[in-house]
Amino acid sequence: MSQPNETAAPAADEGRIAKPEGPLRTGWTTGACATAATKAALTALITGEFPDPVTIRLPRGEEPAFALSLEGLGDGYAMAGIVKDAGDDPDVTHGATVVASVRPLPPGSGIRFVAGDGVGTVTRPGLPIGVGEPAINPVPRAMMTAEVEALCVQHDLPADVEITVSIPGGDKIAEKTWNPRLGIVGGLSVLGTTGVVHPFSCAAWIHSIHRGIDVARAEGMQHVLGATGSTSEKAAQVFHDLPDGALLDMGDFAGGLLKYLRVHPVPRLTIAGGFAKMAKLAQGALDLHSSRSQVDNEALMSLIEGAVLAEPVRERMLHANTALEILELANENEIDVASAVARAARATAIETLRGAPVEVDVIVTDRQGKIIARAA
Repeated sequence: MSQPNETAAPAADEGRIAKPEGPLRTGWTTGACATAATKAALTALITGEFPDPVTIRLPRGEEPAFALSLEGLGDGYAMAGIVKDAGDDPDVTHGATVVASVRPLPPGSGIRFVAGDGVGTVTRPGLPIGVGEPAINPVPRAMMTAEVEALCVQHDLPADVEITVSIPGGDKIAEKTWNPRLGIVGGLSVLGTTGVVHPFSCAAWIHSIHRGIDVARAEGMQHVLGATGSTSEKAAQVFHDLPDGALLDMGDFAGGLLKYLRVHPVPRLTIAGGFAKMAKLAQGALDLHSSRSQVDNEALMSLIEGAVLAEPVRERMLHANTALEILELANENEIDVASAVARAARATAIETLRGAPVEVDVIVTDRQGKIIARAA
């Protein structure tokens, strides 16, 4: 995984984060932290005492304990904060303070969630949470609800509670995430399906791709773009005159994009990327990360069979150190290998879609963002 996990940053061609050697430490999601803070705050509101550390139960049965970083108890409210520990994952929310403030509501109100400072609000359809709601995902809501209901049963109280979740500074952190493109404004999302952050997991990135598709479909968007990085994304966006909402931040996860579109189609898809990444897709790879797929020189050369090449040039191509070297040699000999790659990459995409009603085109760019080939 090359970008932060739970709230991944927009795709970028450079500045990738390398996975450290050796065993990696797991961490806790914002949803787990918010749940623990909620339990601590409500316990204090009921009993006058903050449990520190506070223990919660996660969806898979784990029972981690969280130390409180702040606490406050006043007339009709209580609040508690927990510093998020994402373990060894390069998560942009690592070190952020997740705060929950609780107050009682009138009888029959039930449990209500409010977006506090640094937590976003949903403004576009297609996400698991409705438009106008605080960006607190279903599993964290269920976790907080379970803890509140258990405490209220224990103390013979009605579960009529308002929970305000805040992440101070979250509005600035959110600028490094996909939230603005997904229509989540004003801050971060409170996320997590298991409560645990697994370092360098691909799941969070692929989850964001899926949510982007969901939003595009809900808005009736007819054309979406998945790019391997910001350079190719910008070139393809300008070429097709696409709005920001059409951009899906595919990164290296072509398979995650295509397999979801197979079941949840959008009428038109553009895939864009640099020559080496598209060469991998052309060879059938669906995970384009350098640690999980490599360019096969012989396979790449097979795309230009029939081209007239002097034997020394052919040998240099077969033994080239990089895909870029092959591209440069092909250009010197007036062989259009980029178009061959674009066609083969499109064929891989269509095969992966398995008949889904999605029209596909592929754009190949150079490192400066110039479009050097397109297949449609």
